[in-house]
Amino acid sequence: MGKHSLGILAAIVLLILAPELSRAAQQKVETLEIGQPAPDFNLSGVDGRNYRLADFADAKILVVVFTCNHCPTAQAYEDRIKKLTSDYKNKGVAVVAISPNDPEAVRLGELGYSDMGDTFEEMKIRVKDKGYNFPYLYDGKTQAVTMAYGAVATPHLFIFDNQRKLRYAGRFDDSEKAKQQVKSNDAINAVEAILAGKVIYRRLGLIEPLEL
Repeated sequence: MGKHSLGILAAIVLLILAPELSRAAQQKVETLEIGQPAPDFNLSGVDGRNYRLADFADAKILVVVFTCNHCPTAQAYEDRIKKLTSDYKNKGVAVVAISPNDPEAVRLGELGYSDMGDTFEEMKIRVKDKGYNFPYLYDGKTQAVTMAYGAVATPHLFIFDNQRKLRYAGRFDDSEKAKQQVKSNDAINAVEAILAGKVIYRRLGLIEPLEL
């Protein structure tokens, strides 16, 4: 598993990749705690719109995914994120992706294993090529939203209930390689638990239901 630049933070063992330090790595950024409210945002999407948290107010569940173009692990999860979006759209689940990367912070050597970089224009190409069915927003200029959520890897998922309280933060599942058997569908389990009215929390990337 290679190291990838997220643009702001150091490596983390709770997720399935190890992002590199960036120009903002010296800032202490803490991942949002379970139960905390979703930080607001106002970010440009590749579709020409600006999106705020309020734009997803009608959703029963909001999944915020921090991802990017160049990271091989992020690329490995694109289709799974698309499937999550399509499978749960009619159940009131909304998905929005945010790219946290400053394209100027990505080393040339890292682009050797990617078909494109992390510029806003390349994000537009990625959406078209992969047929994203969710909004894809850019936070690479200031990374303020990324730091507010405390994203430390790509992909890093934050799942909020209908009150926009955080109920899960972590990986999508436990297997980057699509051909390997996934044993722990963490993000999907979280969505299902929230839809079922269960209270959940994150513990080393795993979902454990609590009594209501």
